[in-house]
Amino acid sequence: MSQTTPKNKTRRRFLLGGLAAGGALVVGWGIQPPRQRLHTAQPLPVSGGAVALNGWVAIAPDGTVSVVVPRCEMGQGVNTALPMLLAEELDVPLAQVRITQAPIDKIFSNLEVLRENLPFHPDDRGSVKEGAQWMLAKVARELGIMMTGGSSSVKDAWLPMREAGAVARAMLIAAAAQEWGVPAAQCKGMGGFVVHQGGKRASYGSLAAKAAAAGLDIAASDVRLKEPGEFTLIGTPQARRDSPAKVNGSAMFGIDARPPGMLYAAVAMSPVVGGTVASFDAARAKAMPGVKGVVDVSSALSGQTGAGAGVAVIADSYWRARQALGALAVKWNEGVNAGLSSADIFKGFAGALDTESGFTYYKHGDVTAAAGAVKTIRAEYRAPFLAHATMEPMNCTAQVAGGKVRLWASTQVPSICVDMAAKVANVSRADVSVDVLLLGGGFGRRLEVDMVAQAVAVAMAAGGKPVQLVWSREDDMTHDVYRPAALARFTGKVDARGGIVSYDNKSVSGSIGHQYFPRNLGLPGVGPDKTTAEGEYDMQYEIDNQRVVHVIVDSQVPLGYWRSVGHSHNAFFKESFIDELAHAAGQDGAPFRRALLARHPRHLAVLDAALARAGTAPEGRAHGVALHQSFGSIVAQVAEVSVTDKQIRVHRVVCAIDCGLAVNPNIIAQQMESAVVFGLSAALAGEITLKNGRVEQGNFGDYPVLRIDSAPEVETVIIKSAEPPEGVGEPGTPPIAPAVANAVFKLTGQRLRSLPLRLA
Repeated sequence: MSQTTPKNKTRRRFLLGGLAAGGALVVGWGIQPPRQRLHTAQPLPVSGGAVALNGWVAIAPDGTVSVVVPRCEMGQGVNTALPMLLAEELDVPLAQVRITQAPIDKIFSNLEVLRENLPFHPDDRGSVKEGAQWMLAKVARELGIMMTGGSSSVKDAWLPMREAGAVARAMLIAAAAQEWGVPAAQCKGMGGFVVHQGGKRASYGSLAAKAAAAGLDIAASDVRLKEPGEFTLIGTPQARRDSPAKVNGSAMFGIDARPPGMLYAAVAMSPVVGGTVASFDAARAKAMPGVKGVVDVSSALSGQTGAGAGVAVIADSYWRARQALGALAVKWNEGVNAGLSSADIFKGFAGALDTESGFTYYKHGDVTAAAGAVKTIRAEYRAPFLAHATMEPMNCTAQVAGGKVRLWASTQVPSICVDMAAKVANVSRADVSVDVLLLGGGFGRRLEVDMVAQAVAVAMAAGGKPVQLVWSREDDMTHDVYRPAALARFTGKVDARGGIVSYDNKSVSGSIGHQYFPRNLGLPGVGPDKTTAEGEYDMQYEIDNQRVVHVIVDSQVPLGYWRSVGHSHNAFFKESFIDELAHAAGQDGAPFRRALLARHPRHLAVLDAALARAGTAPEGRAHGVALHQSFGSIVAQVAEVSVTDKQIRVHRVVCAIDCGLAVNPNIIAQQMESAVVFGLSAALAGEITLKNGRVEQGNFGDYPVLRIDSAPEVETVIIKSAEPPEGVGEPGTPPIAPAVANAVFKLTGQRLRSLPLRLA
């Protein structure tokens, strides 16, 4: 299909609709209870005399508690927040806890990230939504996908990790009570000890082996979890446990892997999207110093990956491997995308909006209603492709020897890495192991495994030696899986009292899911994709007559999940247009929004908290406001902006968030600061463009990120809540672009409808 060929879709098809056709969903299986998430299929690996009490926790004789963390640390703080959940219920000091990498096992599947992929409105309630989410959680459990993404780590771990801690505590108490000959009800856990009301006490370390040997059959349903009022650790600000190693240099990232005898590899990849290898001079490259081999890795990958076709050089140093690429003299078949350009893509988008009906994600009332309307406002917004630009470039170290594969990787999806390595090496997934190291940034790029496939293909030609494949910054920038470009049109009508009579929104983009599911999960990419319209159809404002429609267009450009996904651009579209409606109604954006939130007190509280903390803008500056819900959390931001010689400067951002119960306030504040800086980089400068099938940006010189001298002060206000935790890693990114754009309008009168924000 061409870049601008729309997909046919109906309401009866949804993102994972192909699962039913594939036989994964059958009535007999569907009515079975969900599988347990307490015990691994194989015994938890332990050392130093430690004893595993379940699949999540082991205790050593000295009282050290090893907690399995099933999510990958990429700067978001999971190595601190997740152990807090288990330690709270186990009643053990956090300082006594050590981190253990999770083995590949289905109990560590991320159920929330898939469950939340259904296109329900946040205000939807009832059995249909609950049933669909329950079923999709079961699908996720059966698929066994270990994934870090979707701001889901704490949400997904909230119950199983607390249950694991509570069960382990109950086992230890039972062992102590048995030894003392007292009722278990007279004992409790306290600071790493079991304490009897009569004064006896025993350390967890001294009881662990006895608890395990007793074979105490305690299930998660047998224990009572603490109520929020009983928490002593959850909700308290705790220092990041990964910070010291990152400061002193001992932290190990994927690129730091150094197995004995390791070789290095660099790869040349097609400069044209979808291009293939025509020829190359392997003999010339092999004649260069230190070169050990040349491998065409194209066949290791299929479908629309970031990497595409390529040829790798293996050498005894990375520099020598890189230098030898020039000697390959690769010639490319440029293929059907040789003329692809950003201009043509957006032209195709406009045509699709003109001619295609799309999929209606939300409809309420009649958008043709005009009673009382005195003004009609029409606007068109656009957002470009974006690269992830992680600080640690893409890399993977692989060893293939004796029918086994070992990986050292910075990845958000260890289980998918294992599957990909097994496929490329033609071995069983049981013959693949992966050491998950720290990620120097993920943002969704490391949800992909193209670099893993390349590394395994290279390692197969290395005679059993491990090989580290590293992409250059230019490789990464020009072979990313990009945040989709998008185009949106709005029509709104306001009445003489300043109310919205109708609101009509139609947008178009490629679909991430239509590419990601086939290339990484072997599942069909069919039907509507929630991520294309999220942030539009699920908005919080109370408008009687509204409709939100999206058109999916096949994308020849590889697409991937980018921090906050569809919310990242749809929030800009929606919150900017809401401000346009406010201006048309003769109102400021803040009170205009307040009037649309009468039945949404949590949203209103977040907005009011941000406005109160922001105060009044200093002379020469303006405040722009945006409010957006994503990944379950509600965020309001007030951006304090100035404009000098057409240069936009953001001085201060107040960010209020209701994310449910705040597990660790420190991490929440850090994530809001990170999200604002990440979002500002995209809002002010981020843009990937294509010409002649080639990505035009290659490094930070033409794809700049926010520098420290331009970073604003960020103040975070956390709304107190007893609701279960919601997402934190991504919700701070969507509101920043519209908040800045709305402030710029106040200062200049120019309504900026395209990202990145540039004044004429």
